Amino acid sequence: MSRGLNKVMIIGNLGRDPEMRFTPSGRPVTSFTVATSRTWSSPDGERHEETEWFNVVAWGKLAETCKQFLVKGQQVYVEGRLQTRRWEDQEGRKHFSTEIVADRMIMLGERRSNQHTDNGPLLDTLSEEDEFPF
Repeated sequence: MSRGLNKVMIIGNLGRDPEMRFTPSGRPVTSFTVATSRTWSSPDGERHEETEWFNVVAWGKLAETCKQFLVKGQQVYVEGRLQTRRWEDQEGRKHFSTEIVADRMIMLGERRSNQHTDNGPLLDTLSEEDEFPF
């Protein structure tokens, strides 16, 4: 059987501050939204802009880092995979939600949080799976 590829890379701005919660086993999970915009000109010279919103989910150590350092409006690079969740509500209606499960995040642009005012290097965060065991 051949293998597939599910890889997503986006650069955009956070639409809201990250929200962190914990699974029953205590594993952290953080969710946030990222907006990406593109502009183009039509043949008649009219300028257009389109914004696409992405739901992003980060787990483990990356979830903690996202909650600690990311703020609404900040520019960020997110890399991960697409995942679609399906569920049925109490009335029997089916729902679908597609999100990016992040495995890498890089802060871009200026830091806007009052807690982090130093002008140090950008933070490049890898997932737990990329950490070395030593």
